[in-house]
Amino acid sequence: MRFSTLTEWLAWQETLHPQAIDLGLERVAAVAASLNLLHPDALVISVAGTNGKGSTLAMLESILCAAGYRVGKYTSPHLLQYNERICVDQQLISDSDLCHVFARIDRARADISLSYFEFSTLAALQYFFDQKVDIFLLEVGLGGRLDAVNIMDADIALVTNVDLDHQDWLGDDVESIAYEKAGIFRTQRPAICAQPQPPLALMRQVRDIAAIGYQAGVDFSYRVEAGRWSWHAADKSITSLPMPALHGTFQLQNAAAVMQVLQLIEADFPVSQQALELGLTHVQLAGRMQHIDGEVDCILDVAHNPHAARALVKALPEKSAGGRYLLVLGMLADKDVETVTSLLSTLSTQWYLGGLDVNRGLSAEALAGRVVESLDTLTIACHDDISTALVAARKQAGAGDTILVCGSFYSVAEALVFLQQERDTNE
Repeated sequence: MRFSTLTEWLAWQETLHPQAIDLGLERVAAVAASLNLLHPDALVISVAGTNGKGSTLAMLESILCAAGYRVGKYTSPHLLQYNERICVDQQLISDSDLCHVFARIDRARADISLSYFEFSTLAALQYFFDQKVDIFLLEVGLGGRLDAVNIMDADIALVTNVDLDHQDWLGDDVESIAYEKAGIFRTQRPAICAQPQPPLALMRQVRDIAAIGYQAGVDFSYRVEAGRWSWHAADKSITSLPMPALHGTFQLQNAAAVMQVLQLIEADFPVSQQALELGLTHVQLAGRMQHIDGEVDCILDVAHNPHAARALVKALPEKSAGGRYLLVLGMLADKDVETVTSLLSTLSTQWYLGGLDVNRGLSAEALAGRVVESLDTLTIACHDDISTALVAARKQAGAGDTILVCGSFYSVAEALVFLQQERDTNE
């Protein structure tokens, strides 16, 4: 092997390709073909969308594993360790297996240059082949049409929702972005739109390529009933389902689309009521309205764009449990900081900004400079990093206050590491 440790492999991959993001399928498809990865003897489900992809895949994984199927799940980015990206039966791939898979890809690529994301995509596909999984669950990284995941012809393609994000790559308006995400749909195969009233471009693509469309609010729907919920389609209803363990009422939109997927695969992959209930009540996903109890409770959420910020604000009560929300925020420079901060201002006026020492990360001072001027009612303190900001917020917290950490995967990851280290020290 070129390298013996995962750290070495990942450091090398970051420098291999001249561009960190280089959308296109030609290079990655050529390597996949040489490895015979393009036609698995398994069901392939691909999920794209602005937000909700990780939650949707987590629910599918939890339910299908509870039903006894061997499931491979590929997601990105990771929070704490790279291995989170590739799981089989809810178990992270080991460093050793990653190194061996990377070595095979390295040999197969010859002189073809691959990006960091293309390497990880091929690694997931190779590992799923090796592990002989029944179902591939694949999260699209960026857009859809030209994303590396799209080398696979999905048996079922699902778009969670479409909103503004990654405009530099996908287009300046929702319709342009929707066209890119609809690129994962295939002719005569199910194409699920989880968003009620989706962009016209999304449904137009379903029609133009003759995919089999299923639209939320038209072909399937859900209804909340006395603390439980029910799913309905024209020819079938499933009632008295438990609420997903993932926090936020917006998760029901994702769960309804998950139910549509399960109905479509029922003939080959039946799921019992018991597996449904187990899967929904035991699903876990770090960093999505994740509650951490302590002297001061924390809520961690990776919301980093306007759509996610709106969902977060809507999901949280106006006030914390008898107190305030203290906001710990860190963001990347290429995000819509102005809109996100405007939305978050409805939750909290006490802000602790932390710098992100990563590529595209904003310093706290730079972030403060992009908070819209109309938010002059805020009390803003700037700190070198998220951990320092979190400590400062806790010092100012009173009885019943809750600290809300959001703005980026990096912000949540740093907070999680800090809180875990603190817990380990105190035990």
